[in-house]
Amino acid sequence: MVVKKKTTGIVEAVVLDEEKRHSLIVSLSVDGGEDGVRQVAQTLQSCLELSEPVQQIQLVKKAGSQLEALTEEKPDGALLQACLHALSVVYTTLQAKNPLRRVIASALSSAPAWLQEHTLSSLSACLSDCLSNPTSEQYPHIVDIVAACLDGFPLGERCVNKLLSEVLLFLHKGISEYLHLNSGLTGRHIAQAQLMQSCLAAVKTSVLVIQRSQQTISLWTKQNCCDLEDTLSNLLGRYVHILTNEEFIQSVQSTAAMAVVLLIRSIMGCGDEVATVVCSLLRSSGLGLDSAPQWLKRQCAGLCTSDRPAGVSLYLCHGALAMLSWKGALPGPQWEQLLLLIPNTLLDLDVSIKESSTAMVVARVLTLWSSAALDCLQAGGQPCPPCLQQSLSGGSELQQNLLEHIYSHWEHPLDGVRHQTRSLFRNLLLLNQYTSPSVSDPTEDRYIPTEDPYLTGLTRSLLGLEWHMRGKYGSLGCLVELYGAGHLLNVQPQLPSCLLGLMGDQTLAPYASDLLERLFVSHKAQLASEAGAADETASRDWMECWHQTWVIPLLQVLCRARLDQTTYILDYFLPKLFRCSPSSLAHMVLALQDTTALCCTGPSGSRGALGALMTCLRAARAQGVVPSTKEGLWGGLVPLSLLQQALVHKHDQVRMDALGLVCESHRSTEAVTTQEMDLIRHFLLPNLNSQAPGVRQQTVSLLRKLLCRMKDSTLLLQKRLIQEREQKRREGDQHTLHLYKEFLGWLCVKLLDVLLPGSSFSKCLTSLHLLCLLGELFTFSTGPNVFALSEAVTSAHAQSVLYCIASNFLEVKQLASTLVRQLPPSAVGLQDPDRLRGVLQAALDLSTSTKPFDSVTASYLLNLFLHQPDLAPDLCAALLHCAQKRGLKFRPPSSSPATQPSEAVILELNALAVIQFLLRCLQSEVVRSKSSLLQAAASYPLYGRAHCITAVLQHLNTESLSQAEQWRCVVSELIAVCYNMSDVVSPVVQSSSPEGLIPMDTGSETPAGLQRILQEIQPRDTNDFFTCARELDTHCVNDRTQTQTTHTASSNTGDEGYRVTAQMVLVCCWRSMKEVAMLLGQLCQSMPLCCTDDTNSGLITEEQVEGVGLYFRQQLLQSRHRGAFELAYVGFVRLTDMLCRSRSLALQQLPARWLSEVLEEVKSSDPSSKLCATRRSAGIPFYIQALLSSEPKSSSCCLLKMTMRELIALAMPSANRTTDSATVPQVHALNILRALYRDTRLGENVIPFVSDGMQAAVLGFTSPVWAVRNSSTLLFSTLITRIFGVKKGKDEHSKKNRMTGREFFTRFPALYPFLLNQLEEAAATVESDSGQVKLHPSLFLLLLVLSRLYPSPMDGSSSPLGLAPFMPFIIRCGHSAVYRTREMAARALVPFVLVTQVPSTVHALLQDLPAQPRAGIQHNHIHGTLLQVLFLLRSFQTDSHRPLPAGSGITEGLCRRMWLASRQNCCEVTRGAFLDVLVSLCGQKISLLDDSEVGALRKEALAVLMASELVTSESSSNTQGLGGTQYLLSLARVALSAGVEIPELWEGSRPASRLLLCLLQCPQYEVRELALEGVLRRLQEDEKKNRRPEWLDEATLLNLTGLALHETHPLCLAKVLTVLRVLSFSRVLEWRDGAKILSQEEALLRLLALAQDSIHSVEVHCAALTLVSQLVVQLVNYNPQGASAVSYLAEWATLVCLSCGEEQPVEVKLAAAEVLVSCTATMLSSKHLPLGLSTSLSLWKSLFMLLQDEDQDVRDSASDFISNVPAPLLSTDVTSVSVCPSVALDSGVKLLCHLFELRGQTVAGVLALTQWLLGDKEPGEEEEEVAEDAPGLDEEDFLFEKGDLNLWAEPVQWVKLLYGHISALVPAAKQTGAPIIVELDQVRRISALVSLAQTQALSSQRALNSLPALPQFSSTMEHARLVLKHQRAILALDVLERLR
Repeated sequence: MVVKKKTTGIVEAVVLDEEKRHSLIVSLSVDGGEDGVRQVAQTLQSCLELSEPVQQIQLVKKAGSQLEALTEEKPDGALLQACLHALSVVYTTLQAKNPLRRVIASALSSAPAWLQEHTLSSLSACLSDCLSNPTSEQYPHIVDIVAACLDGFPLGERCVNKLLSEVLLFLHKGISEYLHLNSGLTGRHIAQAQLMQSCLAAVKTSVLVIQRSQQTISLWTKQNCCDLEDTLSNLLGRYVHILTNEEFIQSVQSTAAMAVVLLIRSIMGCGDEVATVVCSLLRSSGLGLDSAPQWLKRQCAGLCTSDRPAGVSLYLCHGALAMLSWKGALPGPQWEQLLLLIPNTLLDLDVSIKESSTAMVVARVLTLWSSAALDCLQAGGQPCPPCLQQSLSGGSELQQNLLEHIYSHWEHPLDGVRHQTRSLFRNLLLLNQYTSPSVSDPTEDRYIPTEDPYLTGLTRSLLGLEWHMRGKYGSLGCLVELYGAGHLLNVQPQLPSCLLGLMGDQTLAPYASDLLERLFVSHKAQLASEAGAADETASRDWMECWHQTWVIPLLQVLCRARLDQTTYILDYFLPKLFRCSPSSLAHMVLALQDTTALCCTGPSGSRGALGALMTCLRAARAQGVVPSTKEGLWGGLVPLSLLQQALVHKHDQVRMDALGLVCESHRSTEAVTTQEMDLIRHFLLPNLNSQAPGVRQQTVSLLRKLLCRMKDSTLLLQKRLIQEREQKRREGDQHTLHLYKEFLGWLCVKLLDVLLPGSSFSKCLTSLHLLCLLGELFTFSTGPNVFALSEAVTSAHAQSVLYCIASNFLEVKQLASTLVRQLPPSAVGLQDPDRLRGVLQAALDLSTSTKPFDSVTASYLLNLFLHQPDLAPDLCAALLHCAQKRGLKFRPPSSSPATQPSEAVILELNALAVIQFLLRCLQSEVVRSKSSLLQAAASYPLYGRAHCITAVLQHLNTESLSQAEQWRCVVSELIAVCYNMSDVVSPVVQSSSPEGLIPMDTGSETPAGLQRILQEIQPRDTNDFFTCARELDTHCVNDRTQTQTTHTASSNTGDEGYRVTAQMVLVCCWRSMKEVAMLLGQLCQSMPLCCTDDTNSGLITEEQVEGVGLYFRQQLLQSRHRGAFELAYVGFVRLTDMLCRSRSLALQQLPARWLSEVLEEVKSSDPSSKLCATRRSAGIPFYIQALLSSEPKSSSCCLLKMTMRELIALAMPSANRTTDSATVPQVHALNILRALYRDTRLGENVIPFVSDGMQAAVLGFTSPVWAVRNSSTLLFSTLITRIFGVKKGKDEHSKKNRMTGREFFTRFPALYPFLLNQLEEAAATVESDSGQVKLHPSLFLLLLVLSRLYPSPMDGSSSPLGLAPFMPFIIRCGHSAVYRTREMAARALVPFVLVTQVPSTVHALLQDLPAQPRAGIQHNHIHGTLLQVLFLLRSFQTDSHRPLPAGSGITEGLCRRMWLASRQNCCEVTRGAFLDVLVSLCGQKISLLDDSEVGALRKEALAVLMASELVTSESSSNTQGLGGTQYLLSLARVALSAGVEIPELWEGSRPASRLLLCLLQCPQYEVRELALEGVLRRLQEDEKKNRRPEWLDEATLLNLTGLALHETHPLCLAKVLTVLRVLSFSRVLEWRDGAKILSQEEALLRLLALAQDSIHSVEVHCAALTLVSQLVVQLVNYNPQGASAVSYLAEWATLVCLSCGEEQPVEVKLAAAEVLVSCTATMLSSKHLPLGLSTSLSLWKSLFMLLQDEDQDVRDSASDFISNVPAPLLSTDVTSVSVCPSVALDSGVKLLCHLFELRGQTVAGVLALTQWLLGDKEPGEEEEEVAEDAPGLDEEDFLFEKGDLNLWAEPVQWVKLLYGHISALVPAAKQTGAPIIVELDQVRRISALVSLAQTQALSSQRALNSLPALPQFSSTMEHARLVLKHQRAILALDVLERLR
């Protein structure tokens, strides 16, 4: 149990103005008086003289106790009065939430009874003083005092009661003042939000005052007190004003409504009249107000108008429920009427509300109502009124309406709405229970749910719903909570397995696990209670029953399901299961440790029994269920060998579960055992290089837990060492600490060792993460430390970490930068001035690199210097040296010499020095770039310096800077240089098409050509620039331009002329704009603001901020380069955030002003406008987005609402908008709306405008202007995503991205009439007897939206938003002449037909089809109708609420229209569609018809099939027309069903083989492909069920083999080869080429040639390769000795090796991996070498290449070879269980060396492996060796450096691995006695290899020496390549030397 720390309130001292404090002290200083009173006075005097708040509290407490001890004898009147007055004054002065206030209240309350009246008078006087004539600033404070008086302070409550009229008058004045102030705060969001909070506090306090003063008010009302009536009347008027004014936030309006109802109750009592008045207000009718006083009627008139806002009813409902008493029996019939009126009012609102926040209130109030109704029904001993019983029982109209509300909202986007919906459902169940006495058992006085038909029906319908509906889970949970798990399990016994199957879906797993927990906890309790006090056997029996229900399904899912489907079982389900039943672990382990279970790995992709065991043990240990470790066993349950296997298992999740089992513990101080440390050693190195981010994250997280355990247990051990006296235990603890030290040292060294040049990104990242953890938990500091980690860090290690900053991956840079600061400074070596100067120079050079990522490296290096306090003098000296070298005026800042500067000051000075230096460089470079932008782009791109300045500023705490004056100058200069940079580069990014106008072809890319282009693309002020063609002026090139573009670059580039490409110019420009935006945004956001009234504090002025805002405005509204305006947006967002939080009134109002200005510009924009009118409006949407997203979420969002209304008005088409000047604003409006709907920060606030946006998008399609239609398309797409959510799968029509019709139209009611009208209009244009195509522009959109809806079986027929009116129009759309429209109409019809209505609808549609062929038939109509029937049937088959088959007339209707499938129908499209309908009814899936009807239909269908073109031998030329192929495919589906899928149901297998032969011989490749797919599917099903394919006869098999040799279509060929491969596993195939029978060798040769020739087709190549390999393996198995003599086996091996190449597609490499795995036992690990040494080695090398492939699936597939290695050959630490690729690679090389020894070929093996060690020649290496010139940069690679394609492989580690195994093999090679001739040959080979290695070592060393200083930063990839090359050569020489 975790004990939360109590948060202490802020204690402030009493703050009184000096005069008042002095007068109080004087009044308490009066001499004389009684001792007790004098003591009180002295105590209070001391209190007022002190300024320490805690001491003041103690003194007030003391005064309170002294006051309590006073006696009544001779009290000193004046002094005592002064004491009471002082306490009262201080009480009314204190600020809110000051603890001292409560202490004073306690002191005043403790006054003796005789003194209470004096105390009351004193406090009343002080409060009265406060209430009289307050200023507007004092209102919040006084409201708080009044509220405090009523908060547990009886004396204060009496005081308020005494001053009731004054208090109410004051509250009226305060609320009136707030209403007045609110009207003048438009656009000032912060001030408005504060005012709303003050207004809310005032209204709440007034409610509290009225509540606590009920008796006084009712007494004064009876006495007709006019003053009170006036005050109450005025207050009521204010409340009504707030209620009807939509500017107020909901919480204020809701509280005002509560106040209205409370006031009515206070005035009118609790009789029926109150209910009558409230009912009238809810109905907005004045008829029921007659019984109310006249002033009340007058003030309530504003609530009785028909045009009042919709929210008023909602808030009044809430007020009625909160302020009226519903406990016990209701006072009268009007109360019953009110109780039933409230839900109906709320449900009416439910349809009309738009805002999600209002939906939240509706849901909350409905739940509140259901609780009130329950309170009424639970009135003790009184029968429920018949009216209520009838209305509230299950099945009543009200209950149905409420259930419809629940089904519409249980998947609402807001969590709160979903939660309230669930609570409402639970209360409805209870209401049904209390109002259904007929189903209660009178003998036991309890409710029996099984006897309630309403509840049983509700349960069944809920269980039948689709599981993707998340609301279903909460409702089922309510049923479990109220009626137990047995109630659900009786209805659906398979519920546990069903829910466990959902745990793979991240969105559903939390819901499913929560329901599962409720179920198994409830089920266990039910079983236990049923077993009762039975004997132990019965107890075991019920527990076994529970295990069978919950644990066994879990283990089955864990073992056999795919890993991604079980991920969340560990997170969500297992912990809950173990909390419920810890003893179940033993049951799980016994079930899983069965040897057969562990050997069974489960289907491919599953974790198997071993993985399941780890998952269960991990969860159990984390819950504290696993007992302590015993020797040799883990937790006394599992052998350690199993854990070691799991830690290097192939599947990521199994490894993570095993690691979690080792690392996680229930106790944070549990000591880490030796076994656990050994297991981490076993795990670490193979698992550092994980490509999956999730696995890396889990690894670091779990090892953090282990290290934290180690740290916490270390503290415990050290504490015990101090306290422990027993020598043996002390020695044990010291030994444990010694083991910890050894382990941490090992861990540190291993992690640092892998940070080599060429290490993979993932390995570096994981290693750095773990090293940072070690630094954080144990520190690398050199001081006294129990573990002394600094000793493990060498200088080489520290340099490796430093060089990681040059990585191309940002995360690696960040971690390396953090780690370098933690390492010992002596190891890093920056204290050496020369070293520091070298690194600084490297950073400065990188900041002007033309490679964009180098500037990021530079910023990290510069930030490294800032955080080193010891380096400050050396850094300044180095910067000064660099400045002198460049000729810059630079003087480093210095601190005051008198004081020792703090670390923060040193950081500030370092940052200031670096920024000033970079600023001087940048200023100089900007000046030079004005004369030649080309030279700047080539030699010193400006963005690098700016990026470094921004990065330095980000690390600075700008709130407390000591060098304010210097910083002000720097800020001014930075802003100026930003503007100058922008001026230089903006011509490029603001041109109409910067990418297009700067050509990329090399012909025109001379600097002179580029200079001309740059002069041509100066920005134009109008948007007609891109409507007229312009030609570049190519002949007027002046001499000055030529001179500029051919002169040499600055000193940075030596004496060479600079080289520039168009790409460099463009990147330089847009990145410079990006950095300007980021720097300006950073300055505005982080620098303190100079306010007008305070001249000293700030660093940036209001004028500068406004100037920056105007700059951003210009960039966003005029830039055309997406990169430029998107990044300007990031900077502008920072600025707008700062404006909102600013204290300056002028700055606060800027966003509103800018917004109104830009909206005006948008309204008036036309082609001549300065606004950028590109296809997507460029930066305009970004500009408006930034302004709106800065509006506080707690405000009323008035700017957003105003903007949305104006934009929607602009986006809607109108008659007068046909000209260009009218369409430009419409395009802008549509594009801006799209951006706002996409913005997640605006969240639910834009939902109310979705309906209008959808209307604008749909209507925009009717525009004749392309730009409007294009923008409408984009907006429509965004809205579909906004409404239905981001696509959650590949299936476009998955129900995860759909919504029930009711939910859709409830959330967007305005779309109901709109879509209906639009659909009616569109449907009217569809039907055309002439056959002419008429396509309504919006039809496709309408059908797309409607097809996203689906029917819910819970839908009732009484909904006001019924779907029935849409059906006729959708059916009519199916008659369109456009095929796609017919298909969309069929898809859209499905949601509008309830599943129970499908049979009747299908029958009705079939009746529309012609029964006989006749002239003038419209085949479009027939096809549309058939498609609608087909989609309805498919929907019916997938629906879980299917009714039982019953006579529907469908069979008769189809049989009468069978001519449509025959040759009498000339249209092949409709013939095909009719056949599809037949397949749907006669196929495997559940049918709408009963068995006899299906049998009759099958006979008819078979007759049609046997007479069709597919089966008869007629020419198929008549099927070549439109739809012919489609028709044949439909026929083929019927044939497949009859011949392959279920031949036994289609008159047995008589025609089956004939049908299949017809399909395979069909000329159309689509038919053959479909047939082969069906055959393959059936074969795979037979394979799963271990059945022989009896349905395949010999003729068909020969046909298949013949097809493999002659098929021409690649897809069919691939399929037939795959089929044959599956068949080859179970039989020897016979091959026939026409009449000729082929031998296995001949067939193999033909297939091998096919595989070699099919490299262009991936599918064919993979299928041929796997089939050939299968046949080769069979051949070698048959004759292992003679295989080497077969020549084509070498060709096969070459083909396999080629398929493993890095450049091959993933599919090919996967096939090659499968081949190599399958031939491991036969060829690779065979002692006989069937393929010979050379070929075998090439296959091994290919396997090792695949084990290092970049693709995870390829590596995993290749690692399976371990499973096929004969057990005797495997080492003891590797078993045949699947292992991860890195372990498989190590084991593979080790196995190969072992095989060399077994075969007696060790020397040949060493030489072959040494050749591998040296590596292959790299392309172009020979040329490098001939001419080693200075490396030139190729144009293509100049800007963006391209590294290796494979980011996972690590040649460095591969070389080390090879070297290690070769070294172990060399001694064995020396002992081999070989013949003299062999030895001579080997000596020659050794000499050749030595020569090659020496050459390689020399050339690589020479190349390394030629690299610039610190090449690790400047030439990272080249340096890594050369280091690797050199290392290969050195290691090879070492091996060869030892061999000689």
